[in-house]
Amino acid sequence: MSHPVPATTRTPTAKRRTVWAIVALAMGGFAIGTTEFAIMGLLQNVAEGLNISIPESGHLISAYALGVVIGAPLLAALGAKLPHKYMVLGLMVLFTLGNLSSVLAPDYATMLVTRFISGLPHGAYFGVAAVLAASLVSPGRRAQAVAMVMLGLSVANVVGVPLVTWLGQQYGWRLMFVAVGAVGAVTVLMIQRLVPFSPAHEEAGVRRELRALKRIQVWLALLVGVVGFGGFFAVYSYISPTMTEVTGLAPAALPLIVGLYGLGMVVGTFIGGRLADRSVMGTIYQVMTAIIVVLVLFWAASSVAMLAIPLVFLLGVAGSSLIPALQTRLMDASPDAQTLAASLNHSALNMANALGAFLGGVVISWGWGFAAPALVGAGLAALGLGIAGISGAVEKRPNPASPQAAPAQAPGSAMSASGRTGQD
Repeated sequence: MSHPVPATTRTPTAKRRTVWAIVALAMGGFAIGTTEFAIMGLLQNVAEGLNISIPESGHLISAYALGVVIGAPLLAALGAKLPHKYMVLGLMVLFTLGNLSSVLAPDYATMLVTRFISGLPHGAYFGVAAVLAASLVSPGRRAQAVAMVMLGLSVANVVGVPLVTWLGQQYGWRLMFVAVGAVGAVTVLMIQRLVPFSPAHEEAGVRRELRALKRIQVWLALLVGVVGFGGFFAVYSYISPTMTEVTGLAPAALPLIVGLYGLGMVVGTFIGGRLADRSVMGTIYQVMTAIIVVLVLFWAASSVAMLAIPLVFLLGVAGSSLIPALQTRLMDASPDAQTLAASLNHSALNMANALGAFLGGVVISWGWGFAAPALVGAGLAALGLGIAGISGAVEKRPNPASPQAAPAQAPGSAMSASGRTGQD
């Protein structure tokens, strides 16, 4: 079984190889983020092309999200015996084929199926890629490695989504799937060439991965993601009508607003990774508090453009800062079943998307206005912070069933499993 090489003993060449390996994994995140969000800007084009209504075209987004929720735990468990390099390769091949099949989908029903298939590898890919990236670096830089993989998703919102949306508007919406498929194919080649091979754990298997579901800390971390991150999505789901109807910006300014949010995600991903390497739970507490503050401020200042615009940037920073900590927390909470635990994070985030969008829509339908989802979001974030507090308290509580056990490992410290083997 391979062991990570301590950062202090790595040669410059080895460090460069590690960086390029993580870049290859991040490219997959870039492709996934592009296909997940670009279709939102092309819904009208898709509806016209398939001769369906816009609400029906919105179901294509739901089909993809359903694929993420189902595929993350299912594929992570079924692929547990595979070496992680082969697992991410297989998941990216499935993702690429799913998107290319959407190019040829002749009707609405077929498109629903291809979008569902495209979503299946999403969560499992990020989960396996996070564990793999963490195994390539020293224990004190795990969260930063995870953040670098997630950075692909953030950069997609700044570069990939606007570019592919423009291409789809100018040359036909199916070109979006061609472009994403091409990026997926390039990612497969990069992973094959740049990511090092390490054999799977000798005890790897479905039963071993399912141990993650027996741990209260895994479920509490997932609840933090579903509830706490739901507050973030309660606002972002309705950012366009909020900025035009409440803030008073012209629709032409919306691409700038979305780009500013994406830039905030990039910054937040960097910040979140560095903070989580110091203290995972400390970062969760701090970031959840920051989300509450930003959402309350956004509600109060959304009618003033000079205040609302920078708050959109801060919303992106605060929200994305939470993801590396949550991902690392799940890996720490189940050190012998990290792949499934890490993959479930993305099922949780998609459930958060659905929860936040639903509750935000409820208060809007009640006539409370487009700014009201920010208060709903702040309430959800506060509830998520409370759940995180319960998780921290449970972790500190002594376990009378194992008085001879070693002290619990501090969040953010070296992992017992991936730090020892380099692969789970």
